[in-house]
Amino acid sequence: MRLVRDGAVLPEKAYTRGATLAGRPLTGLVDGRTAVEEFRNGATVVFQGLHRSFPPLVDLISRLELELGHPCQANAYLTPPGSQGFAVHSDTHDVFVLQTAGTKQWELHAPPGHPEQAHEEPLLEPGHVMYLPTGTPHAARAQDTVSLHITIGINQLTWRGLVERALASLAAEVPTEHLPAGYLEDPQALAHQLGRHLSDIADRLREVDPAVALRDEVRRFLTSRPPRLEGALVDALALETIDHDTLLRRRPGHPCVLVERGDRLEVLLGDRVLDVPARIRPALDEVRSRTELRPRDLPLDEKSQLVLARRLVREGLLRVVDR
Repeated sequence: MRLVRDGAVLPEKAYTRGATLAGRPLTGLVDGRTAVEEFRNGATVVFQGLHRSFPPLVDLISRLELELGHPCQANAYLTPPGSQGFAVHSDTHDVFVLQTAGTKQWELHAPPGHPEQAHEEPLLEPGHVMYLPTGTPHAARAQDTVSLHITIGINQLTWRGLVERALASLAAEVPTEHLPAGYLEDPQALAHQLGRHLSDIADRLREVDPAVALRDEVRRFLTSRPPRLEGALVDALALETIDHDTLLRRRPGHPCVLVERGDRLEVLLGDRVLDVPARIRPALDEVRSRTELRPRDLPLDEKSQLVLARRLVREGLLRVVDR
C-alpha cells in the first residue's frame, strides 16, 4: 500500500515500522494506527496489486487478460471526504476506473497533441465506469463522503516489443568477444566486421516464420501470468480423497492451451507448462469444454481418470467442489 495526500506520496517511514520475526529484522510493516491517522488527515490509501491478492479481482483480471491478450493490474484508492490524492498526472497504460463507494469528481484534460478535446469534469457515482486512454491527464477529488474506486490498468503489449522479442534470438547468435582495442582511433576497421554480423542477421531474419514467432509469443504470455492458488492448501489435502464421482470445477479465467509436439502435448496453464502424452488430448479437450466435471467424465481408463484429475487439481487448473 501507499499513502498519498495533496499530490504527494508520503514517505514509507511516516506510516511503517520495523519488527523481528524469529530473530530476523523486518522492515516496511504498516503501522495501522499511524496509517489510520494519516487517512483522517486527508491521505488517500492506495491498495496496490489487488489482482494478486483479492479473489474477486484475481478472477476478473485473469479473465480480462485472456480476453485482451495484454497484462492487466488492479489497484484500489480509498479517499477521505473532500480530499485529493494524486495531482494531475497521466499513466503510461490504459485505465478503467470503477467507482464502488461514495462519489468522486474527476478532472480530465486533453492528451498531448489533441487540443481539440475539451476539458471535462465528470462526477462518478457507485456503479459508474470510466475509460482513460493512455496519456490522458487526470486527477480526482472525493466529495462529501469517503470514496473508493478501483483502477484496472491495461499494460499493452506493442508491435515494437513483439518485433524486438522476435529479433532477440537472432542477436543472441552474434559472438560475445570483446571489441578490439583501438577502434576509437580507427572505427573503419570495425565497420567491416559489424557489417558482416548485420548481414548474417538479415539472412537469418528472412528465414523467420511469423507463425512460429507468434506461437512463441503466445507461449511466453501464457506461461508468465501470476500463479492463482486460492484454496490450494485445502485442495492439496483433498487430493487423495478424489474419486471418480468427485465434482471438480475449472478456475475461472485460468488458461488451458494445448500445443502439439509430435507424440507429446504441451499444456500452457498460465504460470507453468505441463508435458503430457498427446494421446490424452481428448480428455484435456473435455476439461477445456466444461465448467464442472467428474473424473468419470474423462475419456480415459479408470486409473488414468484419477491420475489426470488429481494432477490438474495439483497444478491449479481444477478445484475440488465442497460436497
